[in-house]
Amino acid sequence: QVQLVESGGGLVQPGGSLRLSCAASGSILSINAMGWYRQAPVQQRELVAAITSGGSTNYADSVKGRFTISRDNAKNTLDLQMLSLKPEDTAVYYCNADGVILRNGVRPKYDYWGQGPQVTVSS
Repeated sequence: QVQLVESGGGLVQPGGSLRLSCAASGSILSINAMGWYRQAPVQQRELVAAITSGGSTNYADSVKGRFTISRDNAKNTLDLQMLSLKPEDTAVYYCNADGVILRNGVRPKYDYWGQGPQVTVSS
């Protein structure tokens, strides 16, 4: 019913920048919150940044001032601009959609995840 397709990611040197994008497709009426999570090897998945349909944002302390999350509600797209990247930002980054309402009025109780592009920050 709903698919999240991400693009971006890759290898970048410390101090560099990358942009991740996520497009939600399917019979979607609205999405309450969208966010980016990341998971490094042998670590738990953690929230990087999230944004509500109203534009309220939330960032992990480790990325504040460096990452910017944005979304287009009409297109159901989500972006993450990452600046001043550090080696500790290396992880698989996942797009998330929570609070989805489908066009048929159904509100799935689960959220949706993208496939997770790899971001590697290394010299």
